[in-house]
Amino acid sequence: MAHSSFWRKQKTLKESISFSGIGVHTGCSVTLSFLPAKEGTGLVFERVDLPGKPRIPASVEYVVDTARSTALGIGSVRINTVEHVLAALHACGIDNAVLQVSAAEMPIGDGSSLPFIKMIEEAGVVEQSAQKPIFQLTEPLYYSAGDIHIVALPSPEYRISYTLHYPGSEALKSQYTSHIITEDSFKKELASCRTFALYNEISQLMDRGLIRGGSLENAVVIKDDVIFSKDGLKFPDEMARHKVLDMVGDLALVGLPFQAHIIAIKSGHQANTAFAKIIYNALSRRT
Repeated sequence: MAHSSFWRKQKTLKESISFSGIGVHTGCSVTLSFLPAKEGTGLVFERVDLPGKPRIPASVEYVVDTARSTALGIGSVRINTVEHVLAALHACGIDNAVLQVSAAEMPIGDGSSLPFIKMIEEAGVVEQSAQKPIFQLTEPLYYSAGDIHIVALPSPEYRISYTLHYPGSEALKSQYTSHIITEDSFKKELASCRTFALYNEISQLMDRGLIRGGSLENAVVIKDDVIFSKDGLKFPDEMARHKVLDMVGDLALVGLPFQAHIIAIKSGHQANTAFAKIIYNALSRRT
């Protein structure tokens, strides 16, 4: 299903750095710190607010919830809304870091990956001596559930092509976007794209105890043919681009760098993480 075509050196951060904000769903204040880590550590979340500072590896094995965001858990310990953080770390090639968090949810920032990209840039990146394989698919993988479809095709690069489809929304309807995922392209084309919600979904989300920290400071809201957004949209297709950003973060949970052309139609966190398991299983059979 896959083979390692080449290797690259592992990377970590040069120094520690912190960012504070609120969780979009819990509304709780939280501080997130990135700490350098030795080779082979991987990306590991650490709940510094709990006794013993329990750790959860950033792995698809620990996905426990995908309602409106991706949550990891072991036992009663949770880390919510990890996708925007993991997307930034993946795009910048950070293999090893301890991600200390002082509450159960990541800070949402402005609803994009930009705050976390800035953290990485400020901390700096350093190469380590150990190598890491980059895997290439040798045959297609696929996932389908109803009208949601994801396919991964063998490719010499990592590309995500995404089709967003909200026929009931005048402003959204359908959007298609396709991006090669590199550090440079992620920073220029995807990192600033913010999370979004349909206006008629908001009351339902609030009834479920979600988006307590949500506002136009950290999200785009769409009602009929009107888009409510602080300072306007970053791109005309910002919503589809944010879906690609989410997918980069969710597929980072595979934990093994890979190259493939991912073609996704209407997928969200549940489908993304289910597909991450399919990729993980295909790659781990070869490691």
